[in-house]
Amino acid sequence: MNILVKPLDNEELKEIWMHAFRKHGLHREAAYYDQCLHENVLGTRVTLLAFVEETLVGCGHLKVESEYAYFRDRRIPEINDLNVFPDYRRSGIGTKLLERFEALASEDFHQIGLGVGLYKDYGAAQRIYCRRGYVPDGNGLMSGNREAAAGEMVRVDDDLLLYLVKDLRLDSFYNLHAGKAEIQPFLNH
Repeated sequence: MNILVKPLDNEELKEIWMHAFRKHGLHREAAYYDQCLHENVLGTRVTLLAFVEETLVGCGHLKVESEYAYFRDRRIPEINDLNVFPDYRRSGIGTKLLERFEALASEDFHQIGLGVGLYKDYGAAQRIYCRRGYVPDGNGLMSGNREAAAGEMVRVDDDLLLYLVKDLRLDSFYNLHAGKAEIQPFLNH
């Protein structure tokens, strides 16, 4: 399967992305897509769209400044809203997007982070992140970007997250010692 990754950099791609999300039941306000494109132009977000042939099959974002205070205060960029459409899961698309985000972040940062949901629908993502070297940031569960304290009742939904971090310097160290000294250019594959 040939996966082509494109950055969100124009209105046409924004429309393709918006229609694909609607088709797959992922509902966002129109302003969300406009904001993402605007932030891509400003350089505060990188949105990558994954295509197989001419079909959009997944996407995700790298936010230079996270809304999560722990990441923001430590200048840890955040992978956000990573989605691969069901028919294309388990085919390397999520991994390809993660690799690109990690390569991009490693140019300016030592760490990268993400938040993962805690119910069963996120099980595959949880496993992928652990295999790729992401570990909990040590702050426990977050609900709506605020700590879920012991004894507190919280709703198990998409906003109940465990935030994970990865040390990108270790990745470079392991790649160097495994004979993988060069990082693939981010838009070539």
